[in-house]
Amino acid sequence: MIEQAGEHVSVKALCQVLNVSESGYYAWRETQPSAHDQRDEQLSQQIQTVFADSRHTYGSNRVEAALHKQGICTSRKRVARLMRQHGLRSVRTKQRRVCLTRSQQNGYVVANLLAQDFTATREHEKWLTDTTYIPTHEGWLYLVTVLDIFTRQIVGWSMGNHHDAHLATAALTMALHRHRPAASVILHSDRGSEFANQVYADTCQAKVIRSMSASGNCFDNAMAESFFATLKLEAIHGQVFASRSEARMAIFDYIEVFYNRQRLHSSIAYAAPVSMAA
Repeated sequence: MIEQAGEHVSVKALCQVLNVSESGYYAWRETQPSAHDQRDEQLSQQIQTVFADSRHTYGSNRVEAALHKQGICTSRKRVARLMRQHGLRSVRTKQRRVCLTRSQQNGYVVANLLAQDFTATREHEKWLTDTTYIPTHEGWLYLVTVLDIFTRQIVGWSMGNHHDAHLATAALTMALHRHRPAASVILHSDRGSEFANQVYADTCQAKVIRSMSASGNCFDNAMAESFFATLKLEAIHGQVFASRSEARMAIFDYIEVFYNRQRLHSSIAYAAPVSMAA
């Protein structure tokens, strides 16, 4: 305060008002930042760069991991302290989930082969697929993704105006054409109408082994739902897009540019999903 107001009011008068000594004020002005403070300042700048590159999605754990990959050794507690000091807070917040699944009971429902075993020893061993919605002022934009359990990569996706078999089939077709997995890959979904139908079953035939969640059990496809929660927290931030086109561009950018290729994933030792692929 004294330093800022010194041009208009004498230092002596301000020191008297604030009950500090003039000599103490001038001594403070001559004091150089400590070596620890200087290191904190340098680290703060590096943290802010990593945080900005993460699109404001990283908490202290991922920031610390990203710094470590750059050869910068520090602790998570120190990173957390400096992030608090600079107001760097991840955009992640909790939101209410609206369920899209209408459980089907027909000849296209298959057994639950996955049985909540979300582990894999290689890529294209187990895939998860699910559907979510993105709010826009033109109506819902629906998104279907196919996620590889081993790499955590989104290997296929599709967006459209309708929540149906063709949307789910388009996501699966992308995954099959891009990665050409062995026919032994297990593809797990819930019992939603977009997965329990002839069009989808015919696309899967001789290409993947189908698996489905038990009726009404959200935990059977928890990893796929977890990805959607992450996407909505990090890419959408609770906003309603002006148009489906705007939403499409944002989701494409998040999945293909950021999530698959840049985002450090805690479940795979803070690596990006594509780096896990053979």
